[in-house]
Amino acid sequence: MSDPLVGIIMGSTSDWDTMRHAAETLEALDILHERRVVSAHRTPQRLYDYAAGAEGRGLKIIIAGAGGAAHLPGMAASMTALPVLGVPVESKALRGMDSLLSIVQMPAGIPVGTLAIGKAGAINAALLAAAMLATSDRALAERLGQWRRAQTEAVAEGPE
Repeated sequence: MSDPLVGIIMGSTSDWDTMRHAAETLEALDILHERRVVSAHRTPQRLYDYAAGAEGRGLKIIIAGAGGAAHLPGMAASMTALPVLGVPVESKALRGMDSLLSIVQMPAGIPVGTLAIGKAGAINAALLAAAMLATSDRALAERLGQWRRAQTEAVAEGPE
């Protein structure tokens, strides 16, 4: 298998500081993915081409990170039947609350699975994508189980 299953898109290169955590988590789980800058506002044709062609290129899930007005996840979801997981990127003005509200408040019929603001949301988006893919991939289900067990084992029993 050499084709990516997950697409990670972001509105600008500055969003990579957050979205790299999704990529790193997918890499840790050995899930092939791609990364693209696709701005809903500055490159609308690129967004259209990406979202409209994603399923035909073999993608199963799109993780979309955006800050501020954060229209990218919703616009991508409006152009594909693939699941879209939205990651609100922390903005300077409102610390990501604007991003969160823009992503989570989708009209009925255009779902976006919205995660937490920032790094935690990016990691959880990757883990949610992995869990979705693992429903039909036994090997991935085992890798995800191992990842979760390792996380549990890394928790200290005391503060020392």
